[in-house]
Amino acid sequence: MSLSHAPQAVRVEGLTRAFDGRVVIDDLRLDIGQGEFVALVGPRGCGKSTLLRILAGLDRDLRGTVLVPRRKALAALEPHTGPRPRPWNGRRASLARVVAREPDLLLLDDPFGALDARARAKARQLVGELWQRRGCAVLLATSDVEEAVLLADRVLVMDEGVIAYETAVGLDRPRDRTGPRFAALRAELLARLGTEPAA
Repeated sequence: MSLSHAPQAVRVEGLTRAFDGRVVIDDLRLDIGQGEFVALVGPRGCGKSTLLRILAGLDRDLRGTVLVPRRKALAALEPHTGPRPRPWNGRRASLARVVAREPDLLLLDDPFGALDARARAKARQLVGELWQRRGCAVLLATSDVEEAVLLADRVLVMDEGVIAYETAVGLDRPRDRTGPRFAALRAELLARLGTEPAA
């Protein structure tokens, strides 16, 4: 099903997905507004990639309600077999091609996770510029909490197949990573993930 001319780009209710009897997404609820940039963080295996595949229409073996725009695009971390990630230029072109489709919903499954720090910063900038120009809804799944706070309007913490916590970022762009509010949000999210204690 699709949404048309609604204030929400994504509405998910009671979403459940299991693989061989193991529940990966458990009665999940999620709303994303039109033009909203949402980041989804969580440990490996918590269901982030499964959720994005469902929203992209690549996995339909599920229970629940999933309403998304017809025009959607998914960019995912591309597997590579060599010892080093693919060059930045190739990854940038891949992201640009995805956004060039002019989606109403852009799904990003850690699409630049294997890049080095400099290339990753360029990729973040590209995504931010394309999102602002297009005005589409974005859902970014990432394991990098700082990246989530740097890019998103709202950050969701996923744990054991559910959205366990969410917080609005509420910081002006461009964001200052050295500012106290940025540091506090980062520490809060890391604590929620069990990565480091809250200050």
